[in-house]
Amino acid sequence: MGKISVETCGIEGLKIITPAVFGDERGYFSETYNYRDYKEAGIPEVFVQDNQSASRKGVLRGLHFQKKFPQGKLVRVIRGEVYDVAVDIRSGSPTFGKWYGVLLSEENKKQFFVPVGFAHGFLVLSDYAEFCYKCTEFYHPEDEGGLAYNDPEIGVEWPLPDGVEVILSKKDADRKWGELSQFGHS
Repeated sequence: MGKISVETCGIEGLKIITPAVFGDERGYFSETYNYRDYKEAGIPEVFVQDNQSASRKGVLRGLHFQKKFPQGKLVRVIRGEVYDVAVDIRSGSPTFGKWYGVLLSEENKKQFFVPVGFAHGFLVLSDYAEFCYKCTEFYHPEDEGGLAYNDPEIGVEWPLPDGVEVILSKKDADRKWGELSQFGHS
């Protein structure tokens, strides 16, 4: 392996990956994904779609998931800084309803692997951020689901900078999404 280091989190399945970065006075090079290395690290998933988004400070996207066509995700930030969160929504999981957050930035070049069975979201901490993610399933707009980002039963501690208000999409702001109790485990 050697090209990546992998940290496990307090919730089974979640992993933080730090790729090797080779730099000199010209800049740097980093292999951001290699199937063989990831498989050896316990991430054998095949990714079928890559996505990229750009957002400004205070934008909170999430907590989203797909119902019938769940997606595993490998996420990273190529510009700026975000706080990335995964919430365990796997039925019967001993960590059901627990969340884990990690700081992803262009500087630390960390990646976060979020397997199937998790709701996912992120908060932009820098003035601007570009966020990239690989998915194990194609996106089906009619299949999306979500949890309220501020569901008190989950209790995500979003590190919102002083004086910055959360900016939500219309569907998130309208509280189209439910709370953890929708899964019948509360």
